[in-house]
Amino acid sequence: MKLLLVAALLGGTLTTPAEPPASPPTSISKSISTSAPRIEWGHCRLNAGDTEGAELDRAGAECGELKVPLDYSRPDGPKISIAMSRLKATGHRIGAMVLNDGGPGGPGLSMPLRLRTMMREAGTRYDLIGLDPRFVGRSTPIDCKLPFAGWPWADGASRATFDRVVRQQADLAARCGANAGQYLPYVSTRNTARDIDQVRIALGEEKISYLAYSYGTYLGAVYLQMFPGRTDRVVLDGPLDPELYGAQLLRTVGPANEAALRDWATWAAARDRTYQLGTTTAGVMASVDRILRVAAGPGLAIGKYRLDDGSAPVVLFGPLADDRDAARATYAGFVRTMLRATYGPVEPSAEFGGLLAGLLTPAASQLSSAQIAIVCGDRAVPRDPATYWRDIQAHRRTEPHFASLARSISACAFWPVRPREAPTRIANAEPALIVAADGDPRAVYPNAAALQRKLTGARLIMLRDARKHGIFGEYGNGCVDGKVIRYLLSGRLPAVDQTC
Repeated sequence: MKLLLVAALLGGTLTTPAEPPASPPTSISKSISTSAPRIEWGHCRLNAGDTEGAELDRAGAECGELKVPLDYSRPDGPKISIAMSRLKATGHRIGAMVLNDGGPGGPGLSMPLRLRTMMREAGTRYDLIGLDPRFVGRSTPIDCKLPFAGWPWADGASRATFDRVVRQQADLAARCGANAGQYLPYVSTRNTARDIDQVRIALGEEKISYLAYSYGTYLGAVYLQMFPGRTDRVVLDGPLDPELYGAQLLRTVGPANEAALRDWATWAAARDRTYQLGTTTAGVMASVDRILRVAAGPGLAIGKYRLDDGSAPVVLFGPLADDRDAARATYAGFVRTMLRATYGPVEPSAEFGGLLAGLLTPAASQLSSAQIAIVCGDRAVPRDPATYWRDIQAHRRTEPHFASLARSISACAFWPVRPREAPTRIANAEPALIVAADGDPRAVYPNAAALQRKLTGARLIMLRDARKHGIFGEYGNGCVDGKVIRYLLSGRLPAVDQTC
């Protein structure tokens, strides 16, 4: 679950969110208290429709809120709420571990349920803390009232589509200014790192452990830089290069996703009797090319939805971050539906319909709003649309399927506020364990080396021959899982980098 939205940085299948439970008020509460932060713990379920809270309650977790400054330069000013869950250790306790599932903008409240199982014998040794980061989920959520998922969005095959997407992205930025403007100056990874340290203090911990995926690796690196000496065991899986993180972070992943698409095409060709997409790699790729060609013309009518050259590449991009057979089969089903739609209207499966609803309607507005606000709040981007058009044109030949997506313009080019702080420069020797796959299509492998150069106390576990974003506990690789679990139990990093 590295990315909750297909629009999110790291793959995974988007589904339409269930009707959300009643959330805490989004208004800023006033407080002048200067006492130590305190968490009020209680039941997790908010109401009868809160299935997430009910599942946490059944597992024996507890949930709480912590009031933190909206603006850390005014610690006694307005406060916002940070929502969290805690699944207490049942074995010999090592400490508290904060979890982050990536995104950016991914809720983390239910992560302890999944991680306790994934961590096996280490899972019972920690108090597992699932956080909804600021402005996400139950943590004073923001909602820009977006008409569709928004980022990233392909800039299309023609100048006409590009100009339309420019107008759409400008509109998204204006909506965020109108509907969440009071919060936008305070949406940043640095402030989220400060929130985590407030959680540490409120938990009464001298040090916390931290395990995160994708964007969470950047958040973890920022925390290590801002709060040295306050972590015990740190696992960063699917690492991002801190120098590249921001709204343009996908500019380096086009070639990796082109390669992942070709690999999937070879897999699908070997199963042509099932998917009927082509008997050779070239034949399957021709089917994909037809989908994009028709999407750029009359479009693809799938149920009540229509895919064009702005949205079709997003659908093709999202599921490529997982090369396991089950994920590839799901992807093949989506492609087959889109191919049939090139000949006339079709109906989607329930799963594909859920993805399209999340992508093309306001259903995922709250999730997408937080994601866009975080990437725009962290790092400024070029504001001239011509910069993006030239970049796409220069790479269409080498990245024919994904240049218009990986290099697209975003709402950040029109963002109504500038970042209040410069991006964090990561340079320290804090200990950490980095986990990376050599074929990761989202956080490409050079990111791992770049992060390790900045975290000189870190060790790296590299998994060979895997095109998967997020490995530990998810990919089923016993070598990686065993090494991570040994570190979590012992606290000792490997003496040298490891390969699985």
